[in-house]
Amino acid sequence: MTEVELSRPTKTRPIPGGTITVEADETERRRLAGRFGLTSIELLRAEIELEDKGKAIRATGTVEARFIQRCAVSFEDFPVTLSEPLDLRFVPEGTLAESHDEEIELEADDCDEIEYSGDTFDLGEAVAQTLGLAIDPYAEGPNADEARKTAGIVEEGEQGGALADALAALKKG
Repeated sequence: MTEVELSRPTKTRPIPGGTITVEADETERRRLAGRFGLTSIELLRAEIELEDKGKAIRATGTVEARFIQRCAVSFEDFPVTLSEPLDLRFVPEGTLAESHDEEIELEADDCDEIEYSGDTFDLGEAVAQTLGLAIDPYAEGPNADEARKTAGIVEEGEQGGALADALAALKKG
């Protein structure tokens, strides 16, 4: 089993009342940055409300993060700030296989479901997964356009550049 970088085991019964705060410490942020291929994570914090839904537990809230990411074009580091909604259902192990044997259609407001075993679920890993899904793997930093220009890469719909010149020469020949 893989080691979880941000673990916050939470009992299923009784469900804690009020807002639960999950905040990654320096070591957890460093390990999560490695997991997600980020240069660093300065802040990872979530405010979560839990609600009893019979066998399921609904978790809603917001994940806030500040991190340094490498630009997909220039390869330079740049800062990113995000605020991502969290809407999950924790369900007992085996529930998903039973209820999803046939094809289902999800609506935009349907939340993701995460199975748990025993009498605890991990809010920390849920926050980490929410962050991982929110990170744009092709994010462009402030110098992306300049890096494209320097490399002779032209945006779609624009004319010019080395490739356009070569194609034009082939058409003439």
